[in-house]
Amino acid sequence: MKKVLIVTYYFPPAGGPGVQRWLKFVKYLPEFNIQPVVYVPENPSYPIIDEDLVDEISNQVIVIKKRIFEPYGLASLFSKNKTQQISAGIIPAERKQTSIDRFLLWIRGNFFIPDARVFWVKPSVAYLNKYIKDNNIDTVITTGPPHSLHLIGMKLKKQLPIHWIADFRDPWTTIGYHEKLKLSNYANHEHHLLERKVLKNADAIIVTSKSTKLEFQKKTNQPITVITNGYDVENVSKQTLDTKFSLAHIGSFLSERNPIILWQSLSDLVREIPDFSQHLELKLIGTISRDILDTIHSYNLSEHVNYLGYVSHQEALIHQRKSQVLLLIEINSKNTISIIPGKLFEYMVSERPIIAIGPRGSDFSEIIADTNTGVFFDYSEKEALKQSILTYYNVFLEGKLQVNAVGLERYSRKKLTERLSEIINESPI
Repeated sequence: MKKVLIVTYYFPPAGGPGVQRWLKFVKYLPEFNIQPVVYVPENPSYPIIDEDLVDEISNQVIVIKKRIFEPYGLASLFSKNKTQQISAGIIPAERKQTSIDRFLLWIRGNFFIPDARVFWVKPSVAYLNKYIKDNNIDTVITTGPPHSLHLIGMKLKKQLPIHWIADFRDPWTTIGYHEKLKLSNYANHEHHLLERKVLKNADAIIVTSKSTKLEFQKKTNQPITVITNGYDVENVSKQTLDTKFSLAHIGSFLSERNPIILWQSLSDLVREIPDFSQHLELKLIGTISRDILDTIHSYNLSEHVNYLGYVSHQEALIHQRKSQVLLLIEINSKNTISIIPGKLFEYMVSERPIIAIGPRGSDFSEIIADTNTGVFFDYSEKEALKQSILTYYNVFLEGKLQVNAVGLERYSRKKLTERLSEIINESPI
């Protein structure tokens, strides 16, 4: 059986969407005659913990660990809550940033390049160099963010005759929060320089969207393959639907994702449609920005909010299947058209209609249309969004709200892992 070393920061007991991709890949790789060896930090600073995910780690996976210096541990001396939010990518709006916010963002962007896990690079290279030799491993996969992990792959590539695959779950210098890190000219230059080096030195590159592939093709001649995130066969029993007209957002709800047109539409419908108010429920699950909650309050919708906070992945799946409508919101920026939220694919197999809002031309809008799993609106389409909500509401009153999805099989985790196995086996080594 061919061995492949996977270098990742986020792995159970870490929670959140960044964990699912490689948790599921390593689950299915043995079925394609590939033995996954997963390298993770021994003492990580995860912003979200989900102990239930530990039970999902395949017993065929070898997990190796090494301690890491975590600057976020020191930064938490200033403010543990703010440090965890920055670590999770939750950055407060510019107008609401405190002096501590600005200080922590400046430190994060200018002292830790490309990110705060850069101190893991040197010791990891030394440790993995010996491990790779001792265990006859010829293929190494690094997955980011954090993009520091790609530097581990690049240094190992220079030292050893390995085939190195760089997996980008998100873009690097064009990701939405990058420009909010208060980068100096020097720091910004270093980010772009390291990005180009990684893209030019990796033997193969994997991305999660076609837009990221087009972006990277301008920076490298190395082969780039799109392997999206996907859904797995989950052990979730049939759920009884919420009795209220529940609109559920599951996952981190960042300040920059604040969908004003949604709150305006719901506020209008509360005023205009008899009984809409008594049926409406806004179900918010996960880490929610204070800006989001404040805006909801400003539109007199607070009484409809059911804020459940972070829940386990299993419980999130249950809410996906019992909510009447699922909300998918992306930042209104040209830099986010390539972002395909991992939860989209779990949403698509939940048999609940999706209302998605994002920038015009978003890659995920095409997926929703192709699979007939919901509707998409850009941030200028307030009236169309309002009408769609009203349509769903009227069908809900009839007890007939559902979707008839098509073509979902291509997004199954096992099918996606098969494509990954092909890239691994294309190694000339």
